[in-house]
Amino acid sequence: MNLASLLTEQVNAASEGIDALPTERVLEVINAEDQRIADAVKLEIPSIAKAVDAIVDAMRNSGRLFYIGAGTSGRLGVLDAAECPPTFNAAPDLVQGIIAGGEGALARATETTEDDPAIGARDLQARGFTKRDVLVGIAASGRTPYVLGAVEEANRCGAVTVGISCTPDSELSAAVAIPIAPLAGPEILAGSTRMKAGTATKLVLNMLTTATFIRLGYVYGNLMVNVQPKNAKLVDRARRIIAQAACVDYERAGALLEASGNQVRTAIVMARAGTGRAEAEQRLAACGGRISEAIVSRATKTDG
Repeated sequence: MNLASLLTEQVNAASEGIDALPTERVLEVINAEDQRIADAVKLEIPSIAKAVDAIVDAMRNSGRLFYIGAGTSGRLGVLDAAECPPTFNAAPDLVQGIIAGGEGALARATETTEDDPAIGARDLQARGFTKRDVLVGIAASGRTPYVLGAVEEANRCGAVTVGISCTPDSELSAAVAIPIAPLAGPEILAGSTRMKAGTATKLVLNMLTTATFIRLGYVYGNLMVNVQPKNAKLVDRARRIIAQAACVDYERAGALLEASGNQVRTAIVMARAGTGRAEAEQRLAACGGRISEAIVSRATKTDG
């Protein structure tokens, strides 16, 4: 499929003549088109769910999640990966983002490397990618050689491969085990995939990691119970989370946080199950960190 025929390269009838419109009307046109994006992502939820289940299974078996892309797609993958440690206290290497051109491409466009599939494969190999891991290739066009080369390498390893593209029947979708293709339609500026395609991609990435860590027990209710209280703002957030989850007041939440060794999940289990720190930690360990199970479980031995 040549570039001119791609959905993301087509001229959007809704934005024709946009250069002659007053500012508010320009923004109204952009906003109206943006409203189409969530519906496009909604249609892909069954495929996104398959990808989440595959990632959860991989992580439960010592695997990791890798994103790879070029340009905007690569930057979005790196961003989502970078947000996982502060949001979920995930290990820094559990979710990794790889961008064509390396770290320098995050701030300055260096798209020349995206045309070489061998570089994509080498960049993946350099991270120690194995068959236990999951690769998510990201390419709005669904045809970026750098990404396709990495996907081919991951397939050769026997790993699960996922593809996110915004074009129907793309090469990327055909190459991966789990294709995800939110079709948001032509861009406001023809070919400017940092806009609608970029937003659709960001929504999918948000869903992949958030749902994965929910399934892995990093969330209790809708609370970020893995937050690490490393500064004043985060200490305040941790206390409020404990207060909400354990149905205690703010002062009691602070005391629980201190008694737990600044571990929010441990503090919640201590309060909800009426245990000391050691038993709460044992319960969490036995339940894979899932608070709801730890509250009702019984530790193999109690605080002595």
